[in-house]
Amino acid sequence: MNPEWRNRYELAVEAAQKAGQLALRYFDGSFTVEWKSDCSPVTVADRESEQLLRQMIHGAFPNDGFLGEEFGDTPGTSGYRWIIDPIDGTRSFVRGVPLWATLVGLEYKDEQIAGIAAAPALGQTYRALRGDGAYRNDRRIQVSEVSDLSQALVFYSSLSWFIKAGHQETFCELVRRTERTRGFGDFYGFVLVAQGSGELMVEHGVHAWDVAAIKPLVEEAGGRFSDWDGGTSIHRTDVIVSNGKLHDEALAILQALSR
Repeated sequence: MNPEWRNRYELAVEAAQKAGQLALRYFDGSFTVEWKSDCSPVTVADRESEQLLRQMIHGAFPNDGFLGEEFGDTPGTSGYRWIIDPIDGTRSFVRGVPLWATLVGLEYKDEQIAGIAAAPALGQTYRALRGDGAYRNDRRIQVSEVSDLSQALVFYSSLSWFIKAGHQETFCELVRRTERTRGFGDFYGFVLVAQGSGELMVEHGVHAWDVAAIKPLVEEAGGRFSDWDGGTSIHRTDVIVSNGKLHDEALAILQALSR
C-alpha cells in the first residue's frame, strides 16, 4: 500500500471523527440556523467542524489542496485534494434527526482514493481506502447480491429534488420497476447500499463534497458509482449508486426518460 495514501487515510479517519464529535455537541444542544442564498441551512457546527478539519489536515499536509462546502477551494501543489462536507445532512441535523455525517474525501490527481463518513449520532464510521476494502467501524462491508430489479430496495433523499429538476416521472418509473423505496437520504442512503441493506441510491442536486467520500466507499464495497449518463465524475448534479448488478438496467430507465 502506498504509504502516502495510508498516512493521509489514517489522518482522514481521525479528523472526520473529531469533527463529527464537535458537531455532535451542538446537535445535543442549541444553535441558530442560518440560510444560504441557495436556501440550504448552515449552522455554527458546520463552520467550526470544517475549520477543525482544515486545521488538522493542512497542519499535516500543507501542500495538499482543499475543497470544503463552507469555505470554498484552496489549491494545492502536491496532487492531493481533500473534499469535505462538515455536516452532510444539515437539514436532518437542524431537525434533530440523527442521519447526518462528516464526510472526508481524498483524491490524488483527480482520482478518488479514500472516503470517510463519520456518523457520531449513530456511533458509526464508514471508511474506505482504494485497494483496502470498505468498513463500518471495524467490520468489512459489501454490497448485496440482488440481481433482479423487481426485488430491489431504492433509497433517495427527497422527491422534491426530482420535481425541481423535471425528472419526477423518471424517478417514478424506476420506482415502479423496483420492490420498494425508502427516503433515507444524504450520505445514509449511499452507505446503506455499500453495506448491502439496499440496491440503489438515486439522487439529483448533489455537489462534489456530497459524493467525493462516497465513491471510494461504494466501489471498495463492490458497488458502482456513476452519473445518469454512466460517467464517473463527482462533479455532476445527478448520481446513481448501486450494488453493480442492477446498475445498467437502472441507468437505462433513467436515460430513456431523461432525454
